Order: sequence, then C-alpha cells, then structure tokens
Amino acid sequence: MVSTAVEPGSTRDASRPPRSDDAAMRQVWQAPHRVSRHALSGLGAVRRVRALVTGASGFVGCHLVAHLAACGDEVTTSEAEITDPEALEADFEGCRPDAVYHLAAQADVKASFTAAAATLRVNVEGTFNVLDAARRAGAGRVVVVSSADVYGRLDPDELPVGEATPMRPVTPYGASKAAAEMVCVQAGAARGLDVVRARAFNHLGPGQSDRFVAAALAVRIAQNERTGAKTVPVGNLKARRDFTDVRDVVRAYRLLAERGVCGEAYNVCSGTSLSVRDLADALMARARHPMRLTADDELFRPVDVAEVRGDPSKLRAATGWSPEVELEQTLDELLDYWRDLTPESELPPRGDSQ
Repeated sequence: MVSTAVEPGSTRDASRPPRSDDAAMRQVWQAPHRVSRHALSGLGAVRRVRALVTGASGFVGCHLVAHLAACGDEVTTSEAEITDPEALEADFEGCRPDAVYHLAAQADVKASFTAAAATLRVNVEGTFNVLDAARRAGAGRVVVVSSADVYGRLDPDELPVGEATPMRPVTPYGASKAAAEMVCVQAGAARGLDVVRARAFNHLGPGQSDRFVAAALAVRIAQNERTGAKTVPVGNLKARRDFTDVRDVVRAYRLLAERGVCGEAYNVCSGTSLSVRDLADALMARARHPMRLTADDELFRPVDVAEVRGDPSKLRAATGWSPEVELEQTLDELLDYWRDLTPESELPPRGDSQ
C-alpha cells in the first residue's frame, strides 16, 4: 500500500511515475487542465482542502488528480486495494480528508460477463470498505462515482433518463454499480455519512484505455496511419451513447463535492446522444488516408442497450455545471494523443486485413 500527495498547482505527483501497466497515461499527467471557479464551501478560504482519491492511476483518476491540484487542493492518492480494509483505513487515517473521491472499480463492462463475481466483490465490497474507512477517519463529503449502466435497457419514452428512473441493470457491471449505490444509501441513512453519487455516462478524452469504444477507434486509426492498413474493426454501430469530455466530468465531480446534496444521485452527462457509427465516421474523417469499417463479432457485447441519453438538469441546478469542451476538440486531442504515443510497439496489437 502506498499513499502519495500531490502539491497544489502540480499536474502530477513527481515521486510516482505513471504505472507501467498503463503507459498511455504518461502524457495525461502533462496535459493542461481547466481550473474550476469554485472552492469547497467553508474550507477553501480558510485552508487547503484535503482530498483523497481512489483509482487515481486510471484514466479519469489522472485527470481528476490534476484538476484538484490545479484548484489548490491538497491531494492524496490511495493505491490500497479497495478490497483490503486495513490498507484503506491506514491511508484515510494518514490523510483525514475533507473530501473523498471514490473512483477505483472494475470498470470493464465486457469483462464483467466472464468475471461477474469478481466484479461484484470489487465494486460492492470495495465501496463498502471505502465508505467505512471514510467514516472511521471522520471524512467530510464522499463522492462515489457510479455509472449510467445502473439504468439498464431504456424505453424511448424514458429518454433522456433522469435520476428518478428505476435501476434495471442488464450487465454484471451495471448490477455491481447499482448494488454499490445501495451501500452508499445505507451508509448515509444508518451511519450518517455524507455521500453523493455521480452517475457517469460515457466519457472520453486523451489517455483513455482502448477498452472503450472511442479510444479503441482512435488507436486503430493511429495504427493504420503507421502501417498503411485500411480497415477499422467495430462492434455495434447502432448503439447510441451520451459522450462527455473527461475534463468536464472531473470538473463536475469537484462541484458535487462542494454543492451536491447529501444522499442524492446526479447524472454526469451532456444530454445528447451520438451513434457509434457517427463517432467512428468523425474519427475516420480525421485519418490521414481513407479507411473503412468492418464488423468484428468479438467486439459485440452479449447484452447491449440501444440508446443511453441522460438528463443533466439536476446536476446543473445544484452546481451550475455544463459541458464546456466541444466534441470536435475532444476527438482531435484523443486521436493526436494516440498518434503521439510511440514507439509503434506500444500500440495494442490487433489482427489486420487490407
């Protein structure tokens, strides 16, 4: 277990290089991040806010740590396994955080079908352990990152989906996140813990793993530009998703730490949806030579949802948040990120056909 601090104004913890198992994050630490106009109520004017982040080495975690540090927060990143309550408790006791951001999770939806029990253990038991450690350390607000997957399959008349819509998850990952939310509700109702749930919809940006559709497309295009290949494998092109830039997402998380209402859930989304085909076409329009899409059965999920589109009005009313980064900018930066990632051997290997 290692717990590290990030100085305010820094975009990275200089004592900890990006993890070797996620080399793609190396440039994210150096990237510019938008600074929120707000400080946590009642704390920012008196002293630096002590924030603890789980899952800080991941895609969103890296962006969140950089954003918090740029805002002047004193950030501690916990690398304890969230299934290890003693290691977590040591990190929390050492930090005594004013705000906790719980991002650590098994977040691979496809993998959750083959490792459902492990997904449930990490995401449900892990959330319980984080909340228990926060309670024991006398932590302030806890922002627990959930997922739009808790909603499951939605009827057209339920779109855009609001927070009052019943949770009907259809994936093991979604079920684990729904159960983790119930752990949050219980922690607030029975133990008095100040918890806010952030239901994140699809987000994208530089540094994202190719386990997710936008980055997977960008990786393949960047690889094809180097090799001259012309095909881009895809799964379900008809699926429509609500995409938001990761920098807007982490800005929402910090605003929820400041202004969210205890016990409530908030959609973090744009309020619009885009089909995977439109996303793929937009990325391929940026390619340096013509490419075409080809269906790959391995990229289809066992169970999928036709459209996911959220209603961000509750978040907007509580915090004043709205997306600021245009999709065109996000796609430019995502593709350029993977183009700049060298050498070629670091690009994920994939079978190819001309």
